[in-house]
Amino acid sequence: MKRILQDERGMALAVAIFALVVIGALVAGAFFAGTQEQRVGENQRRVQASFGVAEAGAQERVLNWDPATMNKRALYCPCAGGDSVAIANTPAPNGTGSYGGYSYKVGPNLFLIDVTGRDRASAAGAISGGGGARQRIGMITRIAPVDFGIKASLTTQGTVNLTGNADVNGADQIPTGWTSCDPAGPAQPGVRDQGGNVTTGGNAGVQGNPPVVNDPTVNNNTFTMFGGATYAQLAARATIVVPAGGYSTAPVVTGGVCDKTVLTNWGDGENPLGACASYFPIIHATGTITLNNTQGQGILLVDGDLNIQGSYQFFGIVIIQGDLKTAGGGTTDAHFWGGVMAKNADLSTQSLSGKATLNYSSCSINTVLQATSPVSMMRSRGWAQLY
Repeated sequence: MKRILQDERGMALAVAIFALVVIGALVAGAFFAGTQEQRVGENQRRVQASFGVAEAGAQERVLNWDPATMNKRALYCPCAGGDSVAIANTPAPNGTGSYGGYSYKVGPNLFLIDVTGRDRASAAGAISGGGGARQRIGMITRIAPVDFGIKASLTTQGTVNLTGNADVNGADQIPTGWTSCDPAGPAQPGVRDQGGNVTTGGNAGVQGNPPVVNDPTVNNNTFTMFGGATYAQLAARATIVVPAGGYSTAPVVTGGVCDKTVLTNWGDGENPLGACASYFPIIHATGTITLNNTQGQGILLVDGDLNIQGSYQFFGIVIIQGDLKTAGGGTTDAHFWGGVMAKNADLSTQSLSGKATLNYSSCSINTVLQATSPVSMMRSRGWAQLY
């Protein structure tokens, strides 16, 4: 039989080495698991950061929406190529990253804001070069027009006096030369008042359905509180602010482009194909003003009285906190196309060659609202995550 060795010296070293290997494997495993967990947590943090950047970018587009350049754009069509508006790469608030994307007009009053947000690491370079994350979201917005409650050609709570050839007409009319209007709607009242007197003299008249409607709900709030905004909020959004005084306003074109820097350029409603035809400013007069020659369009807010002379024409919505006084003349029949709201009104015509006329026009009102209204997120399913 073979001799069995009884000397076991050196086993401790083998056991120690084996133990070190096992412990090293356990430590390596722990480090690996910890590193993976840290990476997962860091990735989640970056994903959430980039998602916040994308969301902030979409909200900033809504807050800084420019109705004049965005609302009147043509519908997006993939067959035509290109996007409605590209959103340039923009730093996010507090340096948390950057965002960019596109805005699409997908319906007459609907827009899709497609924004891709990148966290700080991703914004600094390629994702594969140093970490980072990005998220893409889409937000559906709609034009949110102010509901002025215009239910007549002239809304007032004072006495209305029409003389000479003055005329207030509630029939829905399309401004001369405007070809993009929907068919005219039903006739509205000519004058909507609180129950005051409407007097006429000479050849003056009031037409509508009915010509005059007495509405006891008309009060001071009718001229300052509207659905979606107040008079003060609209005045704060004004793109043109003028003090009390007399003005002649007309479109100004410089180098073939409508010059919006001129305070007396209030658009061009008389020439639908003109360079300033798509310019619908919100004008705020801080006191009593007199307008004589030539035209304007948009939303006119007057803190005092509004005096109209000659053949001046305005297309859109007029809100007057004082009195409305007109004196017709010249060769132009109408002073207003749209809707006028004045706390008090005194309409008269001093020249038989013309007449002071207020024409109700839903086309003019809707066109102005679409061109000046901001957008808001849809209440239901307003945004979705895109991939």
